[in-house]
Amino acid sequence: MLEEVIFFDTLRQGLWIAVLISSPILTVALVSGLAVGLFQALTSIQEMTLTFVPKLIAIVVVFWATMGFMTQTLVSYFQSQLVPLIIGS
Repeated sequence: MLEEVIFFDTLRQGLWIAVLISSPILTVALVSGLAVGLFQALTSIQEMTLTFVPKLIAIVVVFWATMGFMTQTLVSYFQSQLVPLIIGS
């Protein structure tokens, strides 16, 4: 049986890993959304695809660029924290 301290510490580390992994994508989505919104406000162009397509492209590019970091972070978390807990060592 898992002690509460170990459970909550593992949960806290898992949430922190989720924040680390998602922060580049969310930051780029925020910046590109602000840039497109500012562009739309300055030019009075209210096209729906103008808000969606650049943000999607930016998110895909950042996801592709940070995929190695995300994978390595998750693999190291699983190998150092979760697998030993599952095995029981």
